[in-house]
Amino acid sequence: MTLALWTGSEMAEATGGRPVGALPSAISGISIDTRTLQPGEAFFAIKGESFDGHAFLRQAIAAGAGLLVVAEKKLPALGSVTVPLLVVDDVLKALERLAVAARARSQARIVAVTGSVGKTTTKDALTHVLERQGEVHASLASFNNHWGVPLTLARLPREAAFAVFEIGMNHPNEIRPLVKMVRPHVAIITLIAPAHLGFFRDIDEIAEAKAEIFEGLVPGGTAVLNADDPQLEHLSRRARAAGVTRITTFGEAADADYRLTALRSTGSGQRLAARIDGTDVTVEIGSGGRHIAQNVLAVLGAADLTGADVETAAADLASWRAGKGRGARVTLPLPGGGGEWTLIDESYNANPASMRAALSLLAQSAAGTDARRIAVLGDMLELGVHSRNLHVELASAVLDAHPDLVLLAGTEMTALDAALERLVRHEWHSSTDELRASLLRHLRPGDVVMIKASKSIGFSKVVDDLIGQFAPQAAPRSGEPASNPPRQGA
Repeated sequence: MTLALWTGSEMAEATGGRPVGALPSAISGISIDTRTLQPGEAFFAIKGESFDGHAFLRQAIAAGAGLLVVAEKKLPALGSVTVPLLVVDDVLKALERLAVAARARSQARIVAVTGSVGKTTTKDALTHVLERQGEVHASLASFNNHWGVPLTLARLPREAAFAVFEIGMNHPNEIRPLVKMVRPHVAIITLIAPAHLGFFRDIDEIAEAKAEIFEGLVPGGTAVLNADDPQLEHLSRRARAAGVTRITTFGEAADADYRLTALRSTGSGQRLAARIDGTDVTVEIGSGGRHIAQNVLAVLGAADLTGADVETAAADLASWRAGKGRGARVTLPLPGGGGEWTLIDESYNANPASMRAALSLLAQSAAGTDARRIAVLGDMLELGVHSRNLHVELASAVLDAHPDLVLLAGTEMTALDAALERLVRHEWHSSTDELRASLLRHLRPGDVVMIKASKSIGFSKVVDDLIGQFAPQAAPRSGEPASNPPRQGA
């Protein structure tokens, strides 16, 4: 029997809140978003960058909230409210206290994932393979920041066997308080890369910020690091300084604990052979890209460390696919029945490392005799004074992908546009609408089109529009179920 997530009295004790009205005997869930709130859930009226949850209390009541968690200073303005209240000093701090209480009662084996790229993919794949081996709780979407992590932790069911958390950051000292709430048994750093470099002095400082994850590991916990990352020694030193006594590695290096031994493309995905802490496994995955194969090694290593069966986990990866915006493939018809083309959706976000990985994926994509590879690229943001040089440096990765056409959009991409002059057929466009129209003019049967840019550039809408136009029967892509959230970390 599934237990209630919380009782009203448990929530009052954990948050230190003052009850107003009769607290419910059972709370089925925790919500900060009236659009996704389910009947019987507690609504935490947190204040975001753009909205204050206290402005949405009527919507929460209409959606069936069983309890409203509100700030003391907002109480006089609430008026007549028929739903029970839990009045607290600060709603976000109350959510954090509830998260700490959830962790204290949990017997789950917990994994935390960070890194400059691949966090969500690794978290999702690990969640997928653990599902057959016990009840799993995991972060939704990319709930990885100062409200997303405590929200996910507060939702941790007391009976869960495993939990997987994604932890991100845009600045130093952001991971530290989050991981100290989560207190994982396993901490994975996927890769250190120049993401959000505009907020850091250099890549070493990014590594320092990511290494904060070691400070929350439980005694005897394990750090899982990328053996092929140039920052490996730096991260290993930081782990040992934080008191971590067990450090394992994944990658292609000969001494990696979770080592890739063979890899080949299967057209629709890839087949890899790996040795996971002495166990040889073969894995079929439906998503392409060497970076995905690397993440799979970390997934299998973490599964082993949490007590899951590695061979079962490896077999279950066959039914996993990378999510929307992270390499998902869609085959779409051309208008008038003139054949098909393939869309590779990498539109979720972009930094130099992930851009190179996506271009490599395009290079590996099989195309017919007369078909072409088309790279559709938009700005990489938050790179600060390094932006121009990092965009120019993409030219080598573009050329290595051997595209037949490169379509660019965004102010920062003018640097790459100039670097590609006379080297490959390319166009720069000032808007995503102009770029989309150009792509439609160029499409031919068999083409493989890879679309990638930083999230706020809006390429995900281009992808949605293309799927809607060419496959109107397809289900619409769902947005992230958050209401008034601050930006996610990387």
